[in-house]
Amino acid sequence: MIRSLYSGISGMRGFQTKLDVIGNNIANVNTVGFKAGRVMFEDILSQTISGVTAPIEGERGGVNPKQVGLGVAIAAIDTMHTPGSAMTTNYPLDLRINGDGFFAIKLTEDQEVPFLTRAGNFTLDGNRNLVTKDGMFVTGVGGNIIQLDEEIDSFMIGQDGRILAINADGDVEETDLQIGVVKVANPGGLEKIGGNLYRATPNAHPEDIDVMEAGSDENGTGAIIAGQLEMSNVDLTSEFTEMIVAQRGFQANSRIITTSDELLQEVVNLKR
Repeated sequence: MIRSLYSGISGMRGFQTKLDVIGNNIANVNTVGFKAGRVMFEDILSQTISGVTAPIEGERGGVNPKQVGLGVAIAAIDTMHTPGSAMTTNYPLDLRINGDGFFAIKLTEDQEVPFLTRAGNFTLDGNRNLVTKDGMFVTGVGGNIIQLDEEIDSFMIGQDGRILAINADGDVEETDLQIGVVKVANPGGLEKIGGNLYRATPNAHPEDIDVMEAGSDENGTGAIIAGQLEMSNVDLTSEFTEMIVAQRGFQANSRIITTSDELLQEVVNLKR
């Protein structure tokens, strides 16, 4: 009876966390490059009332263990790194990665391990640096900062990230500027730090992060598509369905506590 109380509490806590994650997913349904979260549950260690008895040939059969579960716990809160839908903007500094790569972002030029993002809504600052909306530097191949020369009035970005200058005659000339991308072996090991940014944790091998050329078949990062943005991968239909499941699960676990309390009340009333 007391065990059921704690099982109900653990279930309510778990479904509350699930609702928190669902609420965050729905809130970011229009956030560029956002990746939805998912809560996974696991059972808590069960209490063994009686153990196993092995069978003896010709004398007795085996007996299975008797165990009572002690509730539920959060096994993981996964980030689902599936691609979001593409939104065409035709703005030349809106970039989308058509693959598994990430853009590399630096707070300062001397930052060794860059932050990562899938949000490609970039702009130029007063010094003609390619930056995020928060003023962080977009990193090029080899780790350099992308800064356009003042002579470049018009430009375009190729699928390999190369910035191509367009002169007054309409001729296209290659520059030495190339936006880089990063391939992470374990994207699930990245830590969300806000501002559409991820930070590499030891489970994502930050020492192996290398800003490389996009569109290469060897690294599998995917090509850079200019004039498009990757939108959130949140599926509202799925999120609302999971919300109903979480709500009913929370209600069911609260009923466990109510029923256990009624049984305890009966025990207390045995002696009057």
